[in-house]
Amino acid sequence: MPKASNTADELRGASRLVVEATRGVTTLVEEMHRTIGSGPAVLGRPLEGPTRLATGAVYGAIRRITGLVGTSVDVVLEQLSPLLRGGVQGAERDAVLSALNGVIGDHLARTHNPLAIEMAFRRDFAPLNLDDPPALRAACRQGPHGLLVMVHGSCMNDRQWRRNGHDHGAALARDLERVRLDVVYNSGLHVSTNGDAMAELLERLVGAWPDASADVVIVAHSMGGLVARSTCRAGERAGHAWRSRLRSLVFLGTPHHGAPLERGGNWVDTLLSVSRYSAPLARLGMIRSAGVTDLRFGNLVEEDWQGRDRFELGPDLRTPVPLPRGVACYAVAGSRASAAGDGLVPLASALGIHENPDLTLAFPPGHTLTANGASHLDLLDRGDVYAQLLAWLS
Repeated sequence: MPKASNTADELRGASRLVVEATRGVTTLVEEMHRTIGSGPAVLGRPLEGPTRLATGAVYGAIRRITGLVGTSVDVVLEQLSPLLRGGVQGAERDAVLSALNGVIGDHLARTHNPLAIEMAFRRDFAPLNLDDPPALRAACRQGPHGLLVMVHGSCMNDRQWRRNGHDHGAALARDLERVRLDVVYNSGLHVSTNGDAMAELLERLVGAWPDASADVVIVAHSMGGLVARSTCRAGERAGHAWRSRLRSLVFLGTPHHGAPLERGGNWVDTLLSVSRYSAPLARLGMIRSAGVTDLRFGNLVEEDWQGRDRFELGPDLRTPVPLPRGVACYAVAGSRASAAGDGLVPLASALGIHENPDLTLAFPPGHTLTANGASHLDLLDRGDVYAQLLAWLS
């Protein structure tokens, strides 16, 4: 059984006081409320003054009653729920939700908070109903060469594959004539929890898909690659039918052997800065969810974290999980001049190289690419990266 934990540990890491963590979340949600309510930046944010007055009284009262972190944090989150239902839509809403889930998604799920993201497939940013045969037949006709499953990274969502006008998933679906589906998930949960859920979701998909011969290609960024590897292991252990139809698996900047920046919260800081709606959450660097602490070493299975204090610094005791058998696996790593990696993930980690032979991932020759000068997020829109993806998967 997992070691018992409490909300204080989940929200403040090992070093923050309960009240400080609660007040921190309060301040951040207040900032998000102001950003959402003050109108678009292009218009000079005309409502910022009135919004600041309105929110000040609400959040000031919450700070005054702050005592027990669980109760107080849930009160704060209740202030955010109506904003996400009516005040912000589309990409902005998804950015806030995915960021919040990345930071405290394990708490949201454990407390059955409606802000917790439930894993699902999306197509064109809309939920795909696996119990709707006409919708599946319509989607199937648009991709005669099988399925392309995209798995986003920590604190992100399916819309954020698009960067600087380019989307690897959209381009691959077009050029390979495949049906693109996106997995959206709560990146604050343990990688193994998401791996188990994704394996079951893929099994449902394959069972419902109209083309019984369709194969599957997975492209995953960052944490999404860990989730994909965990998914393969779960599918093998369960004897799932989809596993034999998995043809290729591509990892973009995946921390196969962890990311040292997890310890200081810099991982969260970097990923949350991509949107003005999620940027306030970057201050919660040390408030690290179960998903984020899995990034320390690249935990994939339940045994890697069960019965352990996930905030305690210790040796790498992971269960070795090799690349899935019978699948063409590829890895792309970023390498910046100022760092031996992409700024978040070390080069060796992204390429699966480890001093322990049992943990080394044996990518075949020609199955890796190092994108010189690329940051972690640059891997999402670099032309040379896309050209290599297309060559590998064609």
